Amino acid sequence: MNDQQLQQLSFRIGEQLKARQATVTAAESCTGGWIAKVFTDVSGSSAWFERGFVTYSNEAKQQMVGVQATTLAQHGAVSEQTVREMARGACNAAAADFGIAVSGIAGPDGGSAEKPVGTVWFAIAGPNGRIIAQQQIFAGDREAVRRQSVCWALQTLLDEFLTN
Repeated sequence: MNDQQLQQLSFRIGEQLKARQATVTAAESCTGGWIAKVFTDVSGSSAWFERGFVTYSNEAKQQMVGVQATTLAQHGAVSEQTVREMARGACNAAAADFGIAVSGIAGPDGGSAEKPVGTVWFAIAGPNGRIIAQQQIFAGDREAVRRQSVCWALQTLLDEFLTN
């Protein structure tokens, strides 16, 4: 997905959120604010995107979006448990209806046998306590893994929460 397609996807998300009078936030680790950038590329996005959190370090995950130190110690930053806490915490901190959390290993370093480079965990939280979490393993270099992560997160928000 190229930049123009990402912007079109972001626009569609914004239209759906505006129709619901809802807002979205993002807690991003490996994507480093790319989701927030794509959202704010859309003119008028302040109506549905209020803030994002770049929680690159474990300390930032704890301080900014309330991830528990025990969660990080037991499961690591790239885990279902961590992204679930990130998504809920971001929604709480931003008073948003929807929250996207992304944490992964974009490479080229940092991978292991259990969590190879390209491993990314996502959680998307919505109204009424609904949350979905899923792991993806993307191929390619750092840029490719990060871009695929942004695309996957936005498409999943649209498909699973905003399209009836």
